[in-house]
Amino acid sequence: MLPYAGIILLIGPSNSGKSTLLKQLVDTGQVLSSEIISSDEYRVRVSDVEFIDWSHRWKDVSESLYDEYQRISAEAFSLMEATIEARCRLNKITFVDATHLYPDDRKRYIELAKKHHVAVMSLVLDVDEEVLLSRDKNRINPRGKKRIKQQYQVFKREKRFIKKEGYSATYFITDTDEVEVTRANSNPVHLEVDNGIDIIGDIHGCYDEMIQLLEQLGYEKNAQELYVHPDGRKFLSLGDIMSRGPESLKTMLFFLRHVKENQAYMVDSNHASKIARWLEGNNVTLNHGDELVAQEFEQYEHTNELAQLKEQLKEFLLNAPSHYVLTKNGIPTLVCTHAGIKDEFIGKQSDVISDYCRYGDHEGLDDTGRPIRKDWTIHHKTSLLVVWGHDPKPKSLIINNTINIDQGVVFGGELTAFRYPEKKFVAVQAKEDYSKGQYNPLIELKKKRLDPPNIAKFNDGFSVLTGELGKVKISKQYALASIDSVSHHTIPIEEVVYIPPTMSPTPTTSSLEGYLEHPKEAIDYYRNMGIERMVAQKKHMGSRGILFLFKDTKAGRKYVGRETLGVIYTRTGRRFFDIETEEKVLERINQSLAGSDYFNKYRTEFILLDAEIMPWNLKAKELISSQYAHVAENAILDRSKLKGKIGNAVENNVDLARWLKEYDEKLTNAFVFKEVFQKYCWEIYEIDQIQIAPFHLLAHSHETYFHKPHTWHMEMNKEFALMDNLFVETEYMVIDDEASEEKVIKWWNDMTGDGHEGIVIKPETFISKSNGRLIQPAIKVRGRKYLHIIYGMDYLEPENLKRLKKRNVGKKQKHALKEFALGVEGIERLVNGESIERVHECVLGTLAMESDPVDPRL
Repeated sequence: MLPYAGIILLIGPSNSGKSTLLKQLVDTGQVLSSEIISSDEYRVRVSDVEFIDWSHRWKDVSESLYDEYQRISAEAFSLMEATIEARCRLNKITFVDATHLYPDDRKRYIELAKKHHVAVMSLVLDVDEEVLLSRDKNRINPRGKKRIKQQYQVFKREKRFIKKEGYSATYFITDTDEVEVTRANSNPVHLEVDNGIDIIGDIHGCYDEMIQLLEQLGYEKNAQELYVHPDGRKFLSLGDIMSRGPESLKTMLFFLRHVKENQAYMVDSNHASKIARWLEGNNVTLNHGDELVAQEFEQYEHTNELAQLKEQLKEFLLNAPSHYVLTKNGIPTLVCTHAGIKDEFIGKQSDVISDYCRYGDHEGLDDTGRPIRKDWTIHHKTSLLVVWGHDPKPKSLIINNTINIDQGVVFGGELTAFRYPEKKFVAVQAKEDYSKGQYNPLIELKKKRLDPPNIAKFNDGFSVLTGELGKVKISKQYALASIDSVSHHTIPIEEVVYIPPTMSPTPTTSSLEGYLEHPKEAIDYYRNMGIERMVAQKKHMGSRGILFLFKDTKAGRKYVGRETLGVIYTRTGRRFFDIETEEKVLERINQSLAGSDYFNKYRTEFILLDAEIMPWNLKAKELISSQYAHVAENAILDRSKLKGKIGNAVENNVDLARWLKEYDEKLTNAFVFKEVFQKYCWEIYEIDQIQIAPFHLLAHSHETYFHKPHTWHMEMNKEFALMDNLFVETEYMVIDDEASEEKVIKWWNDMTGDGHEGIVIKPETFISKSNGRLIQPAIKVRGRKYLHIIYGMDYLEPENLKRLKKRNVGKKQKHALKEFALGVEGIERLVNGESIERVHECVLGTLAMESDPVDPRL
């Protein structure tokens, strides 16, 4: 039986039939000609000469020819070795056709196979000397009697040592005509997805939770008490099905039966390996929950079942592969491993690979005797998705095209399944924390919540698993841009817990003449999505600000690692105010909240608000001065002069009347342009002149508020406005019928006619879906006057407006959805007490989206 991949070393003197055997295998279709590496062919390849006969020559000629032959052979074998090594890296089988009579010749191939984690097998052609000599006479280039006899003597001496050299198998062949070859045509660790596979994280003896998860996945118990899926799906365990939990033996027997009946699969793991060695009778120290497995076996101590039970489970555990590769129509797409895997290990098998897959990458032990784990995921470079467990995380962790689905069920967390090819997650909550006060990694992770993230994880791009939009993928280009931003420009990363999403304008431009945007298109979009009740709220013209406010400085230290009353930052993560102003604003707000007993009333240690902070010139002063004010003054001056000159000339040229009317309109546009941006600006002499309009109360320390309708958020906005006049109330209206729709449109017309920016229309529910898919959380509808400063003071001219109505908001909408999902996910993680790294990947993801250019006018 030949392995699926590896090196097959043919050994024997010249004329022993190595090439003949391989030709037979090629002719019968059992071996591909590309799988054969022949020393004779490679000599021709490098030198155009197959054989040099240096016998029966003058001594000096003979020595020269021999030297030449040795040089050719050296080059040929060097090229052969490079080719064989390449095939090993690609996990191919290679038949090496050469004599391999000397131990050093064979040793280098054994080492090569070991280096690349492939099998090495020897086929020894054991032919009598007389036959060798007889065959040599019939060769086109005979090797000569003397050389054949020398080779045979070496072979005779070496033959007894070959079996001891470390081959996976050795076959002695005396007659090539009697050779029958079978070979593995498919990789034994490859599994075809077929009807689907449900990959389950570390179970650790939590039998009840495992059954609950299987039933939630749709598996049903049949007459043979096997859990089978009506659609033909199967389930696959990432290992560690035993130890720590209450029912390890029951879980092991469950998988033993299901794997035997071809209803399930399981990979090897660290606890399984240790239990297997214990079942073999090895002297193994059972700790870290393994001792509980031994205790469960005690119930069989005085029965006849014990020996049989141990033997069955031992064989089952020892036969589990280091990993599985899931394939679609034979093409590898996903890897299942317990603790991790190197890219070069995938699809191969060796003791080294098994050890790595059991334990991952680690360096030594910590003070408690636990391994210090290194992050192997940062070295994963291929497109294959790797699903793994072993290292408990509070939630499924997607990083660098790998997914950790060990959510610490035995520590009171969750048992997670990853459905493939659907790429959906299903999880059940543990009934209890089975660690019983001992070391609990989920608790330890919370203690290390503020540890700085490993930025190297994000350098090559990354994916974030969100609850609302599934996996959001961030490309390397924009990931690096976001990393650069947080490295040089933002406030400390532990304080940037949320970046608000961009907001899309109406999906289609207005059908009304003279309008680019109108509320009708936003309302129709939501109605087409099945949304009947909406909220329209005034859009303040200021700058987006996030307020992360703490009950006291002690709470600040708990959540961000420093004594502070909070932080106020922009949607790019930069500090909103200078430090002195920020301190004054925070102290003022904290006193107002404390005076209203807000923190005690809502039993929270922090408040997270998404708001608009005014005036606009607080953050846009330079932009206003250099772009808007300068442009407006110059346009008014130039257009006034030109209008005056045209007016003076009209009396003498009637055709100029049309020009005069045009420049009169252009001058009006310039004045409107100036009026609009000035409306949003005023001088700030004291903090009382600052206005903060919160429109989302995102979270308290114990709860997020995405389940609350926008009407609730608006009422909370009123509550803040009553506490302190720094907060301003935001006007809003509800749309639930045609009459209310007309009122909102009239309100929008009146408001924008007075120069205000416009409104934002949202579904009443914070998170809304249509046919199971997330829809736009908010749509901005800006007024005709305001859009002068966005699209230019003459944008309403018919030709300009016609062109602008062809704008494409598709990319903006995609960004809005992804950023919204990332924001919700990040806040959920924050409130759940997850690490800064977990929260920060959502922040990085949103910042990366903002690095992907979209028309800034949208």
